[in-house]
Amino acid sequence: MTIRSLYGPVAILALAALSACSRSSTSPSTPIPHLQKQGTATQLIVDGKPFLMIAGELRNSSGSTLDFSKPMWPRLAAMHVNTALTATYWELIEPKEGQFDFSLVDGAIQDAQKSNLRLIFLWFGSWKNGVSSYIPAWVKTDQNRFPRVQGKDGKSIETLSTLSETNRDADARAFAALMRHIKEVDTRHTVVMMQVENEVGVLGDTRDRCEAANKAFEGPVPKELLDYIAGHKDTLHPDLAKAWQAAGSKTSGSWEQVFGKSAYTDELFMAWNYAGYVGHVAAAGKAEYPLPMYVNTWCSMPAPDRPPGTYPSGGPEPQVGNIWKVAAPAIDIRGPDLYSPNQPEWIKWYRANDTENPLFIPETDSTRGAYHVFYAMGQYDAMGFAPFAIDELGVSPVTGARTEPADLPLTRSYEIVAQLAPLILENQGKGKMAGAVVNADDPPQKIPLGNYVLEVSYARSRMAPTPVAAKPAAGATAAQAPVIEGATPLPVPAGALFIAVGPDEYILASSGPVNISFSPNTPGDPIAGILSIDEGTFVNGQWVSGRRLNGDENGQGKFVRLNGGGIRNGSIQRVKLYRYH
Repeated sequence: MTIRSLYGPVAILALAALSACSRSSTSPSTPIPHLQKQGTATQLIVDGKPFLMIAGELRNSSGSTLDFSKPMWPRLAAMHVNTALTATYWELIEPKEGQFDFSLVDGAIQDAQKSNLRLIFLWFGSWKNGVSSYIPAWVKTDQNRFPRVQGKDGKSIETLSTLSETNRDADARAFAALMRHIKEVDTRHTVVMMQVENEVGVLGDTRDRCEAANKAFEGPVPKELLDYIAGHKDTLHPDLAKAWQAAGSKTSGSWEQVFGKSAYTDELFMAWNYAGYVGHVAAAGKAEYPLPMYVNTWCSMPAPDRPPGTYPSGGPEPQVGNIWKVAAPAIDIRGPDLYSPNQPEWIKWYRANDTENPLFIPETDSTRGAYHVFYAMGQYDAMGFAPFAIDELGVSPVTGARTEPADLPLTRSYEIVAQLAPLILENQGKGKMAGAVVNADDPPQKIPLGNYVLEVSYARSRMAPTPVAAKPAAGATAAQAPVIEGATPLPVPAGALFIAVGPDEYILASSGPVNISFSPNTPGDPIAGILSIDEGTFVNGQWVSGRRLNGDENGQGKFVRLNGGGIRNGSIQRVKLYRYH
């Protein structure tokens, strides 16, 4: 076991330079998938064009046999999914050291191509959900060669230690072989991104306490990290700046001397080590084939009763984002895994605490995805959205009966997003889009967009029965309230997406019943009137008008109603406004 004193940015940047050389040698007529800025947004470019990932992640073991996964691909396509996230497993790719089997990789690429799907492979290498459960048997059974994390009690856990170059290099060799193989076989750019490891970090303790970890923790904080902190005081996460300043803003010293004695210091230390390890693996892969690469985050909002270790300590949480940026330059995105019912608040928190990081949501709750996708893409320019276990959505766990894809709420939402994708991509990063999630018991939301303020509220039907349910807990929404047996359930929240396509013109869409009224926010006549509302569709990016909606459908000119009161479920509306006094 060796101390990770040398696998910081210097070695990683050398590998990253190799990846740049590899990219420059690629034919300009067939560029590989890559990231590109548009305004304040980051977009994935596939075959030379921006690509919006309307995605879904398969359950962890669904890709472990081709026969099991084969029926899933056409079902995903029928759900309007255009990108599938599926695992590749170190234990199956390298069952014997140095001997590789890529049959599962090849089969997934071929099956995805048949259904016109793109792929993101999830590298289940050293860690999955913080634990080393997918490592090969020859790694798992040789603890002397491949050491593990130790806790306070001196006992090892089933988690490979980051403080071992042997662990790191074995993983990096396998990942590099995988990327080399994908480059050779995937000539159609079916694979568009790679996830490196999965929800990394130490669970059950704030840090690794093996001998090498203790020695590194008591040793000096790496100079490149301290140089970064000293040179970026204005852009440090508040927690990092506070800890460093409270300890005296030192430019040298041990981890506790520089950041103080706390659980957060342990988390910073583990973040440096995980980021260096994962960044090294990613750089080794990029040296072979430089696809965009990201890590996913087991998200946990900071709370007094939630110390690191109750969530993976050292993982790419926002409060240690600066550490990951320095130690893992080969990682392009740190994506949050979001399962909270109150996802807008989590996205808002994540973006506020990690402003430089593009938003890609690689895991989320599939049952709520039908309305959360509108918010993520409309409000925060999300480049992709992927509900987890999407292959099991609509499948009865008892009988195995399957709901037809067309009848799933997520399918209906994804159909709308697919139609809007060219318009969404055109407007990302320009401040012309907004999104909302509205609950039946929420007060109206006021959203400035373009030349108007949109007042958005849940649209109740006058004929609907009054819902009865338990009162939500403090700070919770109606969607989080417990259900009373025999009571009418509270309405499902609705997601909505708004695009300002002209000074007085909007494209509006939602997953459920939403009312929208308008008021001017620029000088001129003070009252906004509805000039016209057209229901319609987008076909290959071109608007095709359907019904003209008026009278009862717009409250006699008072508001726009989406998906309710006679409006077809899943419709898109084009609204033109005028002003009067």
